[in-house]
Amino acid sequence: MGNSVRRPVRWFLRLPLLLALAAGCSRGSGANDSTAAAGAGSADGDSAAARDSGAAGATPVHMATVTKGNLAVTVSGPGRTDALDVQKVRAPFAGTIDSLRVVIGDRVQGGEEIATFVSQTSQAALNGAEVMLREATTAAQRSDAERALQLAKQALVRTKLVAPRAGVVVSRGASQGDLLSAGDSIISIASASSIVFIAHITQADLARIRPGQRATIDAPGRPVAAEGVVHGLLPADTSTLSVPVRIDLQIAGAPVPIGLFGTAHIIVGEKSGVSIVPVAAVIRDDVNGTSRVAVVDGRGRVHWTLVSVGIQQASAVQIASPPIEPGTRVIVSGQVGLPDGSRVVEVAADSASLEQKPAPPGAQ
Repeated sequence: MGNSVRRPVRWFLRLPLLLALAAGCSRGSGANDSTAAAGAGSADGDSAAARDSGAAGATPVHMATVTKGNLAVTVSGPGRTDALDVQKVRAPFAGTIDSLRVVIGDRVQGGEEIATFVSQTSQAALNGAEVMLREATTAAQRSDAERALQLAKQALVRTKLVAPRAGVVVSRGASQGDLLSAGDSIISIASASSIVFIAHITQADLARIRPGQRATIDAPGRPVAAEGVVHGLLPADTSTLSVPVRIDLQIAGAPVPIGLFGTAHIIVGEKSGVSIVPVAAVIRDDVNGTSRVAVVDGRGRVHWTLVSVGIQQASAVQIASPPIEPGTRVIVSGQVGLPDGSRVVEVAADSASLEQKPAPPGAQ
């Protein structure tokens, strides 16, 4: 009976201790949860900061995409414009140029008056009568001189000189007041329809030149290239080891002046289905003789690729090898000095010079 009385007392005495232990465990668990949450929040913040840091460290560049299309194969050579048909306006008889209305470079129409010409004998009679009038001392002498002057003016032979055809004045052999003999050249007029471009092509390229091939002529000071068609070959120039090629110009708009220097590009063939990039995308190393392109992958990383370039047409150039898939992004501005694997970000072009040029006809 004594044992049955003491057991309930002992359990009652231990109850406060059990409650205290339970409270302590509860507080410890809450602290651990708070610590874990704080740690998780810190990890998320570090990850976001890392992402922000990576975006801020990206180099801004301008990009273009690789296209596939056709490029023309050309043969080029320097040259100048010339006229095949030059007409001279000559003195019809011995006399003096009374007036001359044109200078070199003026364009004239067929039948347009360009000068007046006075015969030498009639001009001499007029000059003599004027001298008589100046030297007359009596009324009779003055009367005779005035009558002679009137007759000289009536007999004065003045002839109008006109342009034989439409064209441009290319040279002038005399000036107003000059005394000329019959047949002396006064001016030379080149027919507007006879202006051609004479290109000097090296003998190694002559085998690819054919009449009827299309050509373009780039000339300084002309914003648009002139169009033309190959007419044929002229006698070879042994001093320069080249052959002149006549290109008939198809002039539209402003006329092409004679003596204008430029470069002819004759289309002798075409390559189809080639990889095309803007010229600005290719970085050439003149020391090693290599060319590279900065290719950008889907993660925005740069990969420098050694390439072999082919033909070039205007602002587009062919990538001959290795093959690059159409749609691949390449850097056209800002790639110089970038290490391989650098992170880049594309920015909008801020000037027309940084924009990608349109692909040539046939590009897909």
